[in-house]
Amino acid sequence: MEGTHGTHDYLDDPRNAEILISVNGRLVPRAQAVVSVFDAGFVLGDGVWEGLRVTDGHPAFLEQHLDRLWEGAAAIALDIGLTRAEITAQLYRSLAANGMTGQGIHVRLMVTRGPKSTPYQDPRMSAGPSTVVIIAEYKDPLPSTVEHGLALFTVHVRRPAPDTLDPRLNTHSKLNDITACIQAYTAGADEALMLDPHGFVATCNSTHFFIVRRGEVWTSTGMYCLGGITRSNVLLLCAQAGIQARERSFSLTEVYSADEAFVTGTFAGLVPVHTIDGRRIGTGERGPVVARLQLLYRDLVRQDVAGRIAP
Repeated sequence: MEGTHGTHDYLDDPRNAEILISVNGRLVPRAQAVVSVFDAGFVLGDGVWEGLRVTDGHPAFLEQHLDRLWEGAAAIALDIGLTRAEITAQLYRSLAANGMTGQGIHVRLMVTRGPKSTPYQDPRMSAGPSTVVIIAEYKDPLPSTVEHGLALFTVHVRRPAPDTLDPRLNTHSKLNDITACIQAYTAGADEALMLDPHGFVATCNSTHFFIVRRGEVWTSTGMYCLGGITRSNVLLLCAQAGIQARERSFSLTEVYSADEAFVTGTFAGLVPVHTIDGRRIGTGERGPVVARLQLLYRDLVRQDVAGRIAP
């Protein structure tokens, strides 16, 4: 809907038209970066992926991202076909080829089961090897989003239980989140707030959700959301800064009376939430706890990349 946006909206950069994209280790111009129509990722959404934020030419929290990529691949019996060192080398090669040594860079790392012998779901129909694509772009979140925040809308689309589709898997199969996103923006909000199968608050369609009540930071138990890296780092920052943080079940009743709310994600870091279901949260402005955590998180990113050396 016109006027709505999400945490992943970004400032357009004309340099992205000329980027080189890594497709199975080959750097090719954007217009030539293609995969087979038989690829398992295209046919079935069969694959895993990571989004990485780059600062000073280095992907932040790289080890955590690779841990999650390998865990997801193991869960769906996908052979990445490369070592962590080889993936890391390809990441840095993509950044170097595009001259990306500064700030405002985002990387999408995608691994699928590769081309199939026929378009059918059985993984044994995959001819292999896996397809590995790295897209590095010049992308900065909208400053207005980071400062003023988002409006959320609670959707009827629930987060699934692990025996349906484990929500901790960062797979290419995102239709559950897409339908939630559609419902939210057609309702005039920026992103969807999603409940778990029991009706408690779980997460958002593309970010993790937090509230602040009486100086305490609350987020969901984590049972029905992706194992978020920014989420875990925010909980770590709270512990280091002496801010009481709790992973617990809570309802919309407690959300509506919160003092502050915010979402977290790799792309934009921490983003305040000013409205949920048409109800103003707190003052409707970025609160002191969110502002403090934004600064602490930026410092944590700088600390992480400071000691990195390109392979």
